[in-house]
Amino acid sequence: MSAGGSTKAILAALFANAGIAVAKFAGFLITGSSSMLAESVHSVADTSNQGLLLIGQKTSLRAATKTHPFGYGRDRYFYSFIVALMLFSLGSAFALYEGIHKLSHPEPLKSAIVAVIILVVAIGLECYSFYTAIVESKKVKGDATWWGFIRHSRTPELPVVLLEDAGALFGLVLALGGVGMTILTGDPVWDAIGTICIGVLLGVIAIILIIEMKSLLIGEGATPRESETIEASLVSGKIERVIHIRTQYVGPDELLIAAKIAFTSDLTLAEIAQAIDHAEARIRAAVPAARLIYLEPDLYRAPV
Repeated sequence: MSAGGSTKAILAALFANAGIAVAKFAGFLITGSSSMLAESVHSVADTSNQGLLLIGQKTSLRAATKTHPFGYGRDRYFYSFIVALMLFSLGSAFALYEGIHKLSHPEPLKSAIVAVIILVVAIGLECYSFYTAIVESKKVKGDATWWGFIRHSRTPELPVVLLEDAGALFGLVLALGGVGMTILTGDPVWDAIGTICIGVLLGVIAIILIIEMKSLLIGEGATPRESETIEASLVSGKIERVIHIRTQYVGPDELLIAAKIAFTSDLTLAEIAQAIDHAEARIRAAVPAARLIYLEPDLYRAPV
């Protein structure tokens, strides 16, 4: 479900941003607005970003090899991290540069009403993309808050698209505000201020994404709820306790579990093997992402 929902949200954002980028560039060429230029580059970056997310989804499906025995699931984390870097470099840095430049050398807007019309249409398209991302995210976020979903989701694409779309929507509002104030006051400085605000907004979003994607790329374990479920699934029947456990997501839909477990006494080797098989089945039934499970029988030694 996560991959399918992610793809739908990515495609909605891809088509919306591609159309918006063309309209914004046309608006910039007509008006000379720095806000429009910043938003044009932002939309081009977003369109490229959605392409990268789709590439990550495709390459992550490659079969495991001897060199990469756990497969290529982390490709989705890698490309999401690249997206965050692009949002910071192409989106935020360019907007800040353009805004500061226009603040130092203000230029009057031409046919500003054209920019207003394009921005209003772009807001409508971006609302559609944002709504799609929200609908698809609700299917997997459960009862978590939106901030909790962004912070703790092991599926990278949906949080990326959510934050990108939110940034794009608020950026359009800021651009509309800058152009609108320039029309009302006749002072092009407002357009430059709007551009700088867009750069700051994109920078904050990019930094949040960089931090989150870096954490996923390095390797995050099961969520607290998943950890409780895994341990509860292990301790049953002939398994007395979990001595030691480690988990790590090697891909958004693939959880690695390694644990030492203590058994009841006087079991044969065949009984231990059967108990391990049953434990693995219980874990996979409770946590479908648990694809790789390694259980080691051991003796529990009480701490001295």
